[in-house]
Amino acid sequence: MARSRTKISKGSQVVPSRIRRQPGIEPGGELVWEEEGREIRVVPRKRLSLRDILGMVEYAGDAVQAKHRVQRGGD
Repeated sequence: MARSRTKISKGSQVVPSRIRRQPGIEPGGELVWEEEGREIRVVPRKRLSLRDILGMVEYAGDAVQAKHRVQRGGD
């Protein structure tokens, strides 16, 4: 496990460039801070794709037609 050190200034934290270049960390992305006992873990929050969102709901119809309706702003 690689470790890095930075100082906190006015509640802000700088993510070292070596870590920012890792897969899953993108400009404008979000980091999630997880507390567990005396440990704090920082993990990138995955951006949801259309495939992720559609996978959350059951849909018995045609997925392609549903996607086109959503893109056109229809119901």
